[in-house]
Amino acid sequence: MLDEIREKGVIKTFHAGESLLREGQFISSFPLILKGLIRISRTSEQGNELLLYYLRENEVCAMSLTCCMASMKSSIMAYAEEETEVIMLPVALLDEWMCKYQTWKQFVMQSYQLRFRELIETVDTLAFMKLDERLVNFFKTRHSKSGETTFYGTHQYLALQLNSSREVISRLLKKLENEGKIELSRNFIDFHMLL
Repeated sequence: MLDEIREKGVIKTFHAGESLLREGQFISSFPLILKGLIRISRTSEQGNELLLYYLRENEVCAMSLTCCMASMKSSIMAYAEEETEVIMLPVALLDEWMCKYQTWKQFVMQSYQLRFRELIETVDTLAFMKLDERLVNFFKTRHSKSGETTFYGTHQYLALQLNSSREVISRLLKKLENEGKIELSRNFIDFHMLL
């Protein structure tokens, strides 16, 4: 199987902020992450973004695989959070490998299980956590997926991720800073004290 991956896959590099996949797009190949971090999300009609989960090294997007198998348009967006290297694999191989390689089938099933658990956690977060708790959870999740203890980005970006307004997020960040839980600078947040 590894020989087939090398032979039929195409290695691509995506820079931070670059889109790998857009909602409404047909998927002709799916990424297996070699290194880096990818954010999987959905967007509302108002332009708010909902973070579903992150993908890191040696992971595939279960939502992409589902769209591939059903020949459907993508219902998610995928963006590189940092410079990310992937190997793009043709959709046609998905079914073939499920029958041909037991290890691939197990890998895909484990991916579905992991993503399903993460989606349940996302629903729980939205349904049961207050916004300040969701903000702290955002940083903790980011750390667990990337190992990073700092965040480079705007308050507006965080507001979009948490389906809130920039003003509310700025106020919550200031509160966390006053409590000594984070350090704020322009487009930079050190959140190691939350961990």
